[in-house]
Amino acid sequence: MEGSYNYYIVALSVLIAIFASFSALSIAAKISHSKGKTRFFWLLSGAFVMGTGVWSMHFVGMLAFHLHAGVKYDALLTILSMLASIISSFIAFYITMPKNINWLKIAIGGFIMGSGIVAMHYIGMEAMMMDARLTYDNSLWGLSAVIALVASYAALLLFLRFRNQTSSSWLKWLSSIIMGFAICGMHYTGMKAARFTFENGMGMDHTASASVDFFLLYGVTIAIFVILMVSWGAMLFDRHVLAKMAYEDSITGLPNRNDMNRFFDTHLGSDSRIGVLFLDLDRFKAINDTLGHNIGDLLVHEVGLRLRQFIHGDQQAYRIGGDEFLFIVERCDQERAEQLANQILQSIKKVYRIEGNELYITGSIGISIGSIEESDHLFLLKTADTAMYKAKGLGKNQYCVYTDEMGVQEIRKMELEKDLQRALEHNEFFIVYQPKWNVKTNQLFGFEALLRWQHPRLGVVSPGEFIPIAEETGLIIPMTRWTLEQACRQCKAWNARGIGQPVSVNLSVRLFQPDILLEWIQNVLEAAKLEPHFLELEITESMVFYDVNDIIRQLETIRELGVRVSMDDFGTGYSSIGLLDRMPIDALKLDRLFTNDLDTPGKRAIIHAIILMAERLHLDVIAEGVENEEHIEFLTQLGCYVMQGYFYGKPMSSDEMMTWIEDTNKQTSASENRL
Repeated sequence: MEGSYNYYIVALSVLIAIFASFSALSIAAKISHSKGKTRFFWLLSGAFVMGTGVWSMHFVGMLAFHLHAGVKYDALLTILSMLASIISSFIAFYITMPKNINWLKIAIGGFIMGSGIVAMHYIGMEAMMMDARLTYDNSLWGLSAVIALVASYAALLLFLRFRNQTSSSWLKWLSSIIMGFAICGMHYTGMKAARFTFENGMGMDHTASASVDFFLLYGVTIAIFVILMVSWGAMLFDRHVLAKMAYEDSITGLPNRNDMNRFFDTHLGSDSRIGVLFLDLDRFKAINDTLGHNIGDLLVHEVGLRLRQFIHGDQQAYRIGGDEFLFIVERCDQERAEQLANQILQSIKKVYRIEGNELYITGSIGISIGSIEESDHLFLLKTADTAMYKAKGLGKNQYCVYTDEMGVQEIRKMELEKDLQRALEHNEFFIVYQPKWNVKTNQLFGFEALLRWQHPRLGVVSPGEFIPIAEETGLIIPMTRWTLEQACRQCKAWNARGIGQPVSVNLSVRLFQPDILLEWIQNVLEAAKLEPHFLELEITESMVFYDVNDIIRQLETIRELGVRVSMDDFGTGYSSIGLLDRMPIDALKLDRLFTNDLDTPGKRAIIHAIILMAERLHLDVIAEGVENEEHIEFLTQLGCYVMQGYFYGKPMSSDEMMTWIEDTNKQTSASENRL
């Protein structure tokens, strides 16, 4: 028996298939760009929309078909047919979800999805309850199965094509129309394959020829459009609410690191030149620690407002960390990047007025230029970061463009960091000593122990290279303990030979953090059998930006042992003059920066003021970097009598130092005899 179709309802089934396809294509992009639980949510949503869309199209298509007989539907089989469509769509999407997939996965996914659609259709047909026998034309049945497989493969390929494209486009609509007609083609081919046979006319109801179950029709139609509206509503919510939370920084309102990664993902393979400017605020931690994190957040907010003026067209700013910002400039060359960097620095350094505070802050910018096609975007970020640290090292408040030379230096730094791990175990460190001289008494005033590294392949590595690495990695703690032990043993050996002079060792602020320094020093002195007054510890004034009260407490307990404490490189870091009367120290060491400019009246005036201040506080003053008699004459006139530098002796091994002491004693004796 042949049936007939209500073509208005047929058109409705086609529209449902098209809209379901478009929704599924849109959700495919969400699956690709999401991670974790969110990704599973979009995967489930995509499978649900696609599965119910195909099922609803099938059911509406069934309602469009009239047999001139009463037809009811088995509820259990109807639900089972819908589950077959949803589950097969889920499995197919899950298999093809990874970014890197091969043709085998596409083949398996398409087969599962096509089989699910075929199962859904023919289970739905079995759900029809009527007084007729249902058979199929085998050739048309096979054709419908082939169409289902082709439609499924087309759907998966389109999902892969559009999963990196979140926005709507005419191409996506065209693909949705093709998918919709393919799905409908499978359904109506399957319906064409169906043969309904009534025995002796039993069960036929000619009065039902124009009868349509409109309640059921409207119920299914409304249900599917509710599903589609919910899916579109979820995508709109994701776009306008969740996307804002995921891709926008809450303090500055600028795009965040997630949005930056999305930019690079969508521009993967582009051969256009991209400029990456990595901005880090200078001394931001000091403001956070002294004024509080609420002021720090307000400052970051103000910086974000100033950076907004540089956002336009192909130029975007991102906040990627606490005080770290990034600019991405498309179609960029070095001249444009440098011009932008200079404008940003000029804007940032202007005064900030925040809750009664006048704050001044600067920035350091690293610039890297390249294309995502030539290099991974992580390489661009890393090289910009490297250039930024180079800018900080050059004095802050400036920019630096990445060069291949910096890359070589970075590789060397990584190699040194790796080799530092085994340097102590292989006894690659050694200590040299530099003498201090008192010109007033014309006598030795002590030694400074300086750590050196004899690298097995690179030779002697400068402390300026490996000490900062040791500070970052925490290796400075065991290295300093080893230095203390060796220096104290050597000082004890010199004492045994009649050389009763103290030895000084530099301390890192990292050694104050575990609160074990006092115990260390007691153990080291006891092991070396050295009197405490023969040991001097040198700290830097930058320590005032850490827990000053705790550092003062530890230094006081150390000085109670009889150990001397001096402040190294005084006047070159963050000024600690306001804390000098509280700091438990015995001496100030003037950095070579002052010694090198002794011929300028201004520099001499500063040194004289420091010496007068030190005298009032009963502190010794030691001048570093003394290299000629002119330095000695100037410093003596200013009231500084203890000196250290190449004029008296370069850093030497313990044996060389012993020879130097003997030679110096002979020269001193000969000079006294002449007098």
